[in-house]
Amino acid sequence: MNRLTLIAFALFISLSLFPQDSVYTFTVVKENPVTSVKNQASTSTCWSFSGVSFLESELLRKGKGTFDLSEMYIVRRNYEDKAEKFVRTHGHLSFSPGGSFADVIETLDEYGIVPDEAYPGLLDGADRHDHGEMDKVLSGYMNGIIGNNNVSTVWLKGFKGILDAYLDEKPASFTYNGKTYTPQSFKDFLGLNQNDYISITSFTHHPFYVSFPIEVPDNWRWANSYNLPVDEMMAVIDNAIMNGYTVAWASDVSEGGFSRQGIAIVPDENAAENAGTDQAKWLGLSERERRSTITGKVGTEVLKEKNITQEMRQLAYDNYQTTDDHGMHIYGIAKDQNGNKYYMVKNSWGKTGPYNGVWYASEAFVRYKTLSIVVNKESLPKEIAKKL
Repeated sequence: MNRLTLIAFALFISLSLFPQDSVYTFTVVKENPVTSVKNQASTSTCWSFSGVSFLESELLRKGKGTFDLSEMYIVRRNYEDKAEKFVRTHGHLSFSPGGSFADVIETLDEYGIVPDEAYPGLLDGADRHDHGEMDKVLSGYMNGIIGNNNVSTVWLKGFKGILDAYLDEKPASFTYNGKTYTPQSFKDFLGLNQNDYISITSFTHHPFYVSFPIEVPDNWRWANSYNLPVDEMMAVIDNAIMNGYTVAWASDVSEGGFSRQGIAIVPDENAAENAGTDQAKWLGLSERERRSTITGKVGTEVLKEKNITQEMRQLAYDNYQTTDDHGMHIYGIAKDQNGNKYYMVKNSWGKTGPYNGVWYASEAFVRYKTLSIVVNKESLPKEIAKKL
């Protein structure tokens, strides 16, 4: 999930220039508590923002209260781990600001967690995150390290020094509400345990009901996800939401169906219902021309969508049409005025769009474009949990 900095910026601009009215009328079926919408700004750290949002909802669900946890503490710790692995693999690893939910969840026990006030990752009076310069400096430094014939014993010290300059030093301890904590003791105080969570995916190039590391560059930890048929993956999402849990969601958002109007759908360019009044003209267009025309209607018309199959998911993954673009947070289910099902998605691009930072992703879109999800193990349907 590392290509979203420029996409997010473009969306910020477009959302300020285009009308915010929506043709959709949504009725909430189930909505679970979330914390306020945050802004990753000019960074590629959606994986941390959405993973942290997921954990904040877990605390709300458990009755722990509302917490604002530090995304940048997690970014800082993972950059160090990634750098070490980059050196050990002689540079044959994706060294970028992107990451996965494993970087948030699977580091809890080792690194703990801190509130945002203890580590905001903002220096010199900045009020928004901007990692453009830092990411380039870190990348250049690491390329210099592996480009040398001999790796010194002090390179990691220099790397940490760069992170200290841009994000600040890691807190060994901090005071929160009058009490002193370490990152580990604060994690224990919150009652967060990385073993409570499970990552799930759905592809056919591996057997179902076993785990494997999803082959995307940002899964640099090579973390495993359990493989389910797509119908069962969707059942996991629905069961979680309807029983008060939320879902961390890794998805592709690079296609026209993910609209600046806060709508994510998979429009069917071959459906006569989407042609409008001039059917003859529509039939005369090529498939590419129809797809382009339909993309322009997303968010401004309620369109008929494709029926998504397991085979369609696999083909889109294999041909690079579905890539690991963005991490978000599913927290509810709604229906539009025609009874179509949508998932309520908290984004990390600020309070933009007609729904103030929330996107409505259709069932077809989630079924088609999901790379992986993370849920609390307790939210799994019992019959699916037995299979795992």
